[in-house]
Amino acid sequence: MTDAQVHDFQKRVRGISRQHRRLSQGYVQLVERDGLLVPTRRQMRRGFPIKGLMITLIGFMVFKAFLFSQVGAVNYTDRVQTLAKGSTIEQAGAWIMQDDPVTIAIAELITNPF
Repeated sequence: MTDAQVHDFQKRVRGISRQHRRLSQGYVQLVERDGLLVPTRRQMRRGFPIKGLMITLIGFMVFKAFLFSQVGAVNYTDRVQTLAKGSTIEQAGAWIMQDDPVTIAIAELITNPF
């Protein structure tokens, strides 16, 4: 082999190795209908799961409203005040469970849907 052929061969090997490294980091092979393998970039999930947090908060608000509507406003407030007299964790729970305008509005929708 001549020197130029060896240089071209090494250049091709480096290119194949570079492409292989790049495809191995975040790419997957998808098979199309005709059987052709196509490398595509894998979707990486990053960041804070805002959708999950919103679903959790809405579920918690509905739960609070359900408790508020079933127990009654006066009884619910008494229970939260009793909880506020307890330990630090119970006081934090009382602060979270206090009745707010959103909870009251959802509770009214639960008790009187129409």
